[in-house]
Amino acid sequence: MNLAKRILPALALALAVCAGHAQTYPSRPVRLVVPFPAGGGTDIVARKMAQHLHEELGQVFIVDNKSGASGNIGAESVARSAPDGYTLMLTAAPFAIAPALFKSLGFDPVKDFTPVAEVASVPLLVVTRADSPLKSIADLVAAAKKDGNAISYASFGNGSPPHLVGERMKALAGIGMTHVPYKGSQAALPDLLSGQVAVGILDVVSMTPLIKSGRLRALAITGPQRTPVLPDVPTLTQAGIPFDTVGWYAMFGPAGMDPAITARLNGAVNKVMARPDMRSLLLASGSLSVDPAPTAAQWAAAFKDNVQVWGEVARASGASVE
Repeated sequence: MNLAKRILPALALALAVCAGHAQTYPSRPVRLVVPFPAGGGTDIVARKMAQHLHEELGQVFIVDNKSGASGNIGAESVARSAPDGYTLMLTAAPFAIAPALFKSLGFDPVKDFTPVAEVASVPLLVVTRADSPLKSIADLVAAAKKDGNAISYASFGNGSPPHLVGERMKALAGIGMTHVPYKGSQAALPDLLSGQVAVGILDVVSMTPLIKSGRLRALAITGPQRTPVLPDVPTLTQAGIPFDTVGWYAMFGPAGMDPAITARLNGAVNKVMARPDMRSLLLASGSLSVDPAPTAAQWAAAFKDNVQVWGEVARASGASVE
């Protein structure tokens, strides 16, 4: 009993100190690492979000582009930072795929990071040229079942989310398709438009103008919901292939962050991403707002599942970048 009387006040004091730190956080500028080059989708979202976080939390959020090794250099630098909330990272879905692709990785996405907030979902489009005989996913599946070499598909590259979506489509539909990797959507377009590849699994922002101009036809979109940009395009699940895992942008910090600071950041990020200008920015970049926005704990659970799902798909595909 005497021991309990001594422990309980100490515990209460420790909790009060933690709460006090969270209430005064941040008290100095925060570094927001983007592990990709400036000018990309993640960077654009990070810079606009940083402006609003400054307004919400009263401190400058400095975007630091630390690119290289498919985002792994920047991620490793964050993993090795102090878990005080002053070094954060905004990254994308390849972060969850990295353990399955790289034989030697300087971090574990689940063990070495604190998931803070999911910022946006990033769907992909399955597209074909406008005069293609493929008018639906059902047509694609039928053609592939008739001739296993009939369907080739373009992606961003080996081990990328589009590549893994294609491999998952193959497995779920029981078909064969030939993967043709390119260095980005723009590099794939000439072969896609000329029919050198039958379909592309590519980003929404690059494909939408070509779809609306009548040069490409969209067969499906990844993720659990349709996009307001192309409301008539069904999801893969609606088109008969039950796969709704989608890309994302999300904020992380080093493992061991104070839960109260993590919760404060999560609330601020969710508030910022609900602003009309942020929703418009996401939509213009082919991304979608996350509704309802998850708590830090909810995102941590979803992220852990995401690492498992993408990892299983990547390993089954045999994809590797080393």
